[in-house]
This record gives sequence, C-alpha cells and structure tokens, in this order.
Amino acid sequence: MILSSQEIERRLGERSQDGALVIRPYAAECLQPASYDLRLAEDLMLPQGICMLAHSVEQVELPADLAATLRTRSSFGRRGVLVTAGFVDPGFRGQLTLGLVNMGPEPLTIRKHDRVVQMIIHQVAGAGQSYKGRYQDSNGAVGARCDP
Repeated sequence: MILSSQEIERRLGERSQDGALVIRPYAAECLQPASYDLRLAEDLMLPQGICMLAHSVEQVELPADLAATLRTRSSFGRRGVLVTAGFVDPGFRGQLTLGLVNMGPEPLTIRKHDRVVQMIIHQVAGAGQSYKGRYQDSNGAVGARCDP
C-alpha cells in the first residue's frame, strides 16, 4: 500500500511500535497526493550521459513498517533526468544519496532546493528487520562502500 498525503502527515512524528516517520526539514509544498518531493541540497551541473551523486536536503527516518521508492519527478524526467538507487529500506536514517543521470540533449543545471525526486512511501506487510547497513546515518552524498 502506498501512503497518501493524509497518511504521511498523520505518520510524521507519530511514534508507534515500529518507530516514527521523520522528514526533516519538512516543507508543506513538497507534500503531494501520494508522495513527498525531495529537494537537492546543492547546485549541480549535470553533464550529458553522466551519473553524479547528490543528496537530499531532507533527513529521513523510516520506521520498521515503512519503505520508500525514489522516482524522478516528471518535470525533470521530461528533460532526461533519471534517478538511480531508488529504494530505501525500512529503518533507514539519514540524508538520501541521489544518483542522477542526464540522458537529455544538453547539460542541465539543477539548483539547490529544486524538487528533483519524489519519495513514494509504502507500508511493509508483516514488518520484520530494520536496515542496519553501511549507509545508515548518511550525511551528504555517500559513494559506494564496498566490502573489504
């Protein structure tokens, strides 16, 4: 089940047995009917055909019963921008690293606080394990962390 805007608002800060949903800083204009728009934390010049890492302004905390999918907002998708690494596990905490690829016909400048990615929040049936991986508590754009 995808959470509606009303359910996202209800769950924000509400502590349950599975933890609280946190989006900080929260901006009401980013809330959509069934998603929340994530804003870019810094200006980015995105050359054609290149994947660059950026990060969200928002710190996100997902309780054990919620997961999220990241998708390019249609206004940027129409310009050829794709987002990679588009899944956030239950229990994740931190800023979200966004792999952005420009498949459009020209380099693009994306400005700080542009709403580039939408986060679709899903209910996890029979919530189990929470994320405890190497990207927990991410701050800034985090590159691949390979096993030693």
